[in-house]
Amino acid sequence: MICLRPRTIIMLVAITALAALPGCSRPDKTDATSKAKQTLTIKGSDTMVHLMSTWAESFGATSPTQVSVTGGGSGTGIAALLNGTTDICAASRQIEDKETALAKQKNITPNEITVALDGIAVVVHPDNPITELSLEQIGAIYTGAIGNWKEVGGPDQPILLLSRESSSGTYVFFQEKVLNKKDYSQQARLMPGTSAVVQAVTADRGAIGYVGLGYAKEAGNKVKTIAVRSAAGQPAVMPSPATVKDASYPVARALYLYTNGAPQGKVKEFVDFCLGSAGQKIVADTGYVQVH
Repeated sequence: MICLRPRTIIMLVAITALAALPGCSRPDKTDATSKAKQTLTIKGSDTMVHLMSTWAESFGATSPTQVSVTGGGSGTGIAALLNGTTDICAASRQIEDKETALAKQKNITPNEITVALDGIAVVVHPDNPITELSLEQIGAIYTGAIGNWKEVGGPDQPILLLSRESSSGTYVFFQEKVLNKKDYSQQARLMPGTSAVVQAVTADRGAIGYVGLGYAKEAGNKVKTIAVRSAAGQPAVMPSPATVKDASYPVARALYLYTNGAPQGKVKEFVDFCLGSAGQKIVADTGYVQVH
């Protein structure tokens, strides 16, 4: 048994009592860190995930802000913005009238910012001899009017249709631009993401898919990108930054960020970074097209 002197006991009691007082407690380092640390959430377009992630990484290197990027599709991102569960929505299509009406009901003011341009590359298996198609032919393939490659000058082989799912902005844009707003064939296989489209095209010689220009570039020789004619008799054009920018490639679009009202604080800092020289260099480096 350890015996303590009376004075020692008194000192220990005093120290314990002081430690229990709110004003004498030790500083909470976790609280101090969490106050200094800021977070920014971005959700939406799968086409833009690679670009957004690269932007986020570069922005985070010069800012204490932690940026979280997730995909799910443009529609999912817009829904998150309207529900207040994301700071920024990344979208490969413009917001629809029904979404704008819903935003008004929720007192949300969607603010559209064009941050990059993109071409939709039509890709097939590398062994497919087809090198070009017209918009009309691609539309007929995706609506189901054409079901065999021999109908467009290819081998006698059924066409495997690969599409993004309906929540994807690329799905909506492709339907409007290439299918003339007609329904996709019921035979179209809906893929959960752009990477899944690339993998499926790589695995099947009869497959055809559509992906953002950056993904086609990243896939390299795993897939073959075909040239597209805007109409019969017109020259077939390959998607590239140059042909997207001069509008000679017929399947091109803008890419957007949506915020609730004019961006402020860290949201504004991030948007300004994306539109600045460093951010636009990343646009080019990742296979997209700069807006300026």
